Amino acid sequence: MTLECKIGIIGGSGQLGSAIAEGWLSGGSVRPENLWISNRSGRSSRFLSWPNVTFTTSNQELTDACDVILLSVPPALTDTIAIAAPEKLVISVMAGVSLEALSQLTGTKRAVRAMSSPAAALGLAYSPWFAAPGLSDDDRLFVSTLLSACGSSDEVPEENQIDVFTAITGPAPGFVAYFADCMVKYALANGVEPDVAVRAVKQLFLASGEIMSRDTVTPDTRVKETVDYAGTTAAGLVKLKELGVEGLIAEGLGASTARARTIAQKV
Repeated sequence: MTLECKIGIIGGSGQLGSAIAEGWLSGGSVRPENLWISNRSGRSSRFLSWPNVTFTTSNQELTDACDVILLSVPPALTDTIAIAAPEKLVISVMAGVSLEALSQLTGTKRAVRAMSSPAAALGLAYSPWFAAPGLSDDDRLFVSTLLSACGSSDEVPEENQIDVFTAITGPAPGFVAYFADCMVKYALANGVEPDVAVRAVKQLFLASGEIMSRDTVTPDTRVKETVDYAGTTAAGLVKLKELGVEGLIAEGLGASTARARTIAQKV
């Protein structure tokens, strides 16, 4: 589905903003001539395939030209956005920036707080969102369609859940990469060649993610089935449970969530 309106991304050349833009353009949901990007450095080489995308260094010029504004700048640079957008639909993927702060920053009451990830470029992001009270049904449908164009999306019932999803699905797959790195190091310690170890573990995670995305049962059910099978994987899972790995992961995610709730605050 192609959305026939002008959409602007402030911070559209950064890691997350450019990934979202690439996902929209590659999937055909946004036409290049309908996309504006504002940044401090001008046209990005990432968009050479779409010469009709408009670039500007003026956030207000983009705001005036577009119907929908996506804010994707580092939380510490929130004050540099400086736009007046009282009638615009504004969607933020900035960690830790509340809806109240978004309304004060832009002047709009049509504010949406969301989260996404660089997987958006591949159409694989998960993008939950929370809307300001009174957002129209048409705006809600548009936000859902726009964010789903980069993967999948859900509207969540409480704003603080966006901080939780920032920890779970945030800009980099750090937790998954850490687990993968632990497996690589185990292989190396047991004499496996480095390039073989990395290739094997990457393929494992690729296959596991693909299988899980298509699975008809929950991860919890799959773990229980594996343990009940009592094979080699079960032995490892039982040991991890005995060591309290679930609690350690929860503590790590809790630390990430806590950071998401303070990252935009001034020191």
